[in-house]
This record gives sequence, structure tokens and C-alpha cells, in this order.
Amino acid sequence: LNADIVMIFDECTPYPADRKTAASSMQLSLRWAARSKQAHAGNPNALFGIVQGGMYEDLRDQSLAGLEKIGFDGYAIGGLSVGEPKEDMRRILAHTAPQLPQDKPRYLMGVGTPEDIVEAVALGIDMFDCVMPTRNARHGVLFTRNGDLRIKNAVHRNDPSPIDPACECYTCRNFSRAYVHHLIRCGEILGARLATIHNLTYYQDLMRDIRSAIETCDFDGFRTRFSKERRRG
Repeated sequence: LNADIVMIFDECTPYPADRKTAASSMQLSLRWAARSKQAHAGNPNALFGIVQGGMYEDLRDQSLAGLEKIGFDGYAIGGLSVGEPKEDMRRILAHTAPQLPQDKPRYLMGVGTPEDIVEAVALGIDMFDCVMPTRNARHGVLFTRNGDLRIKNAVHRNDPSPIDPACECYTCRNFSRAYVHHLIRCGEILGARLATIHNLTYYQDLMRDIRSAIETCDFDGFRTRFSKERRRG
């Protein structure tokens, strides 16, 4: 496929997992990491290592140390947002993210909500992937600057306003909440498409705003404003 970034083959440690299971899974991923690096030799595309270790800080440390010894073009944190309580995810992220090499891209896999992304950026994460914008769109949950909008709710049945007045996406420029509500409630595929267009635009705009705030040295201010606006919903 000639992808710009290639991930090593790893095992995503399940949740819940006891320490023995998490340690065995992490060691397996390290062995695969070494084999992936060897197989990737001579390939110009970037190869990223993936930190595993479940909900155990010391296992995360061992995983990262092993990956750094092998050496990769970037480093990812895997095995989070797999069903664990939010506080456990944030605990492991807060422990692991600051230890990732600062001169390499840092990637948080499978995360997440707008709030999770902003908090992860505050910890130094650069890259994300997640199905949430499209999955939530299919179920009628739309992201806005003022919180999440559940478009299936009856309150939107006759609402002529756009999903988010501040959004410039195709959906918000051309269709009302009432129409999207109707489409989603009827199971029309167009409803899922319009909702997906909006949610993907929201995430793209969020990342653009984060980059702008970092470039202007105003990330802390942006973070405060973002949280305040999202809580309005």
C-alpha cells in the first residue's frame, strides 16, 4: 500500500487483564516489534512502535524501554480506550505520554472524544485515530462546540436551525436539525452521511484550532475555553 506510517504487529492487551496476562502480552508485542523492525529494514516509510502493558505503569515502562532499544521512527500508545474506566485510561496516559521520545512523533491509538484529545495534547500527544466521529454519526450523536447533540431526540423534530451555527460544513450550510432528525429516525442512509460529514468536519476543525493555539502559545487558554464551551451542552 506504500503507507507513509506503518505500525508494528502487536497484541492489544485486553481489559480486564491480570498482571501475568498483561506482562505476557507485552513481552509478545516486544518480540514482534523486533521482528517487525527486521522485516522493515530498507523500507523508506516510517515504522512506529506501540507501547503496551495494560493498566500497569511498570509494564508500560518496560515496554517503552524495549521499544527504544530497538529504535523506531515514532512511538504509539496502544491498549487504551478498550473498556477500562476513564480514570484508568488517564492515569496510564499521564504516566506514559511524557516519557515518549520528544524528538519523535507521539501517537495515541483509538482515542477518542474531543475532551480526551485536548487532554492528550496537553500531555504531548501529536497524533490520533478513532472511529468515534463516524460511529457516533451513524447513531445520531453529533459533536458541536457546545456539547454533544442527540439528533434523534424529539426536541429537534421541528428545529429549523443548523446542527452547529458556528460550523461551515456542507451539512450545517444546507440542512436543518429537523431534516437530519427525520433522516436519522427513518433510517435513511443520507442521514448517516450528513451526520458523518458534520462530525468529521468538527474533528478537523478541532485539530486545526489546537494547532493554531499551540503556534500562538495560547494552548492553555484554548483548553479552558474549549472545556467551558463544551460543558454548555
